[in-house]
Amino acid sequence: MNALVATNRNFKLAARLLGLDSKLEKSLLIPFREIKVECTIPKDDGTLASFVGFRVQHDNARGPMKGGIRYHPEVDPDEVNALAQLMTWKTAVANIPYGGAKGGIGCSPGDLSISELERLTRVFTQKIHDLIGVHTDVPAPDMGTNAQTMAWILDEYSKFHGHSPAVVTGKPIDLGGSLGRDAATGRGVLFGTEALLNEYGKSIAGQRFVIQGFGNVGSWAAQLISEHGGKIVAVSDISGAIKNTKGIDIPNLLKHVKDNRGVKGFQGADSIDPNSILVEDCDILIPAALGGVINRDNAKDIKAKFIIEAANHPTDPEADEILAKKGVVILPDIYANSGGVTVSYFEWVQNIQGFMWDEEKVNSELKTYMTRGFKDVKEMCNTHNCDLRMGAFTLGVNRVARATVLRGWEA
Repeated sequence: MNALVATNRNFKLAARLLGLDSKLEKSLLIPFREIKVECTIPKDDGTLASFVGFRVQHDNARGPMKGGIRYHPEVDPDEVNALAQLMTWKTAVANIPYGGAKGGIGCSPGDLSISELERLTRVFTQKIHDLIGVHTDVPAPDMGTNAQTMAWILDEYSKFHGHSPAVVTGKPIDLGGSLGRDAATGRGVLFGTEALLNEYGKSIAGQRFVIQGFGNVGSWAAQLISEHGGKIVAVSDISGAIKNTKGIDIPNLLKHVKDNRGVKGFQGADSIDPNSILVEDCDILIPAALGGVINRDNAKDIKAKFIIEAANHPTDPEADEILAKKGVVILPDIYANSGGVTVSYFEWVQNIQGFMWDEEKVNSELKTYMTRGFKDVKEMCNTHNCDLRMGAFTLGVNRVARATVLRGWEA
């Protein structure tokens, strides 16, 4: 099931639980604006190349729209629509004053030189500069983009509008990026997991974790969880998968990954089939890679008691039902991985104030937001007698619906 179908399904279930008026329900789903632009650049060899850039701005009832820009060859409009909509609900769940957006350029960043990527980013910014802005739409990095991409957007945007560090987040520290942003999503996963385990009278110490995906989010989550006494028994990434039932030495693994560009061949653990990572024996499973990895084929074999969705949309609705029958508790993506967008909000706030925080303040504010967020989700679960996913969706949709009605926008 693709991301758009699943997101729409969750939205409709939430709207039904909340008893939303059908006109309001319809208007909440329609994107505010969809932008598509042609970006033509000279390549290093002098030939011209054309790429399609786009931005879906989903909703701005609660504040400026917020969401990543991805550089990826298969940029599917349906998926981008789903991710923009998901950002609307995610920012509402996190209770930060944003709406949702998503965008990108259909290209293979690996096949372009740094100077070609810079030219492409600048042309894209020239085409959309009057449709984004500090109080309109604030992009951030996503697949295939990074802090350097944000620096180019900031510079190009500032040529038209004057120095505007708050127009993008996820910037380099030297250009107004926030301390703690790099670890934010992984740290949010830690805080979310702590809040969930707390409900069951457990703590992270002594729990056995399996982490699928060892990119930014997975590696930070692993590092922070092991620092809190959690035992990481298996990890996988693109290169392969490894397992050590006594617990993997994470600091050593991080060093190995840096030197060898992957977990494969790590001495302190045995190599296993990457396809078995999700069904390894553990207490807590953290999918931190791609969407749709937990499906009806493997859900019945999952041994974890808790699943923390660090990736976007890792669990198919069919799998949701199978896991619910087994009594597996799922902490949904729109709450579990919201640490990144929350610290992006802190970065934007710091830029607007022209006053930067130290890392300790960033991390303690993030903990406050994640802890309060879990409490809010749980309250919705109790009100509507539903699981955590529906609790989070009803919370997000309700906040956006209320803002929409208060502004007098409902049809």
